[in-house]
Amino acid sequence: MILMLLLNVATYIIIAHIIMSWLINFGVLNIRQPLVAQIYQGLTNLLEPIYAPIRRVLPQMGGLDLAPLVVILGIYALEIVLRNNAMMFM
Repeated sequence: MILMLLLNVATYIIIAHIIMSWLINFGVLNIRQPLVAQIYQGLTNLLEPIYAPIRRVLPQMGGLDLAPLVVILGIYALEIVLRNNAMMFM
């Protein structure tokens, strides 16, 4: 099912963005390198429209951003719904 594949790809993109932001914050990756900056900015531009409405609803947690976690949980919930109703689409 193509929709399940797209949801898996979205999950991997979110996880890559999370790991990349951790590596940048811990100084492992340098944002001044053009390739790193371009990849990180591209992922941020891709995911920010999804994160922004969730961040408005969630309470402030200091430096902790729970928006990616909420999005991943939403993707998993959608996958469960699609798997349980897969026979309706065939």
